[in-house]
Amino acid sequence: MTQEERLRQLATTAASALKATRTLLNGNATNLNALQTTARDNLVAAINELKLGLDTLATTSVIDDGATTSANKTYSVSKIRQLITDSINALEGGASTALDTLGELAAAIGNDANFAATITQALGNRVRTDTDQQGLSTGQKAAARKNIDAYGSVELGNPDTDFALVFTTGLS
Repeated sequence: MTQEERLRQLATTAASALKATRTLLNGNATNLNALQTTARDNLVAAINELKLGLDTLATTSVIDDGATTSANKTYSVSKIRQLITDSINALEGGASTALDTLGELAAAIGNDANFAATITQALGNRVRTDTDQQGLSTGQKAAARKNIDAYGSVELGNPDTDFALVFTTGLS
């Protein structure tokens, strides 16, 4: 290898290393205007600008677990974690582990998006004890009697029948 070839190899290796460094620093931008600093031509000045910004942030932003609302205060990580845990516990409301997620609740109600309407309809189809006139159809009344092994006026007839009158009428 000649001296010229070795110098070319050195220049190529140095250029590759410089390009890798430039890529690491600024994404290989050839124009430093893409950098988000006013000190684009001086690395030390850019670092000092960054330090000044961080120092300002450190003196104006405070971790304060007692803060309510603030533009320059925040909770500590442990306080944030506690708030998240408290919120989850409040949402669960002491539910058992079998029903403490939305998926488990959905499974428990059969993934029925109209669960309230389904239950209301099912309750409406039950024999009520708080009213004399529920409005059941003849078929629903027959099914209810069959389900509780009972006889109603359809099977027994009129309970107000005067059987003494029927008897005496039958004698005449």
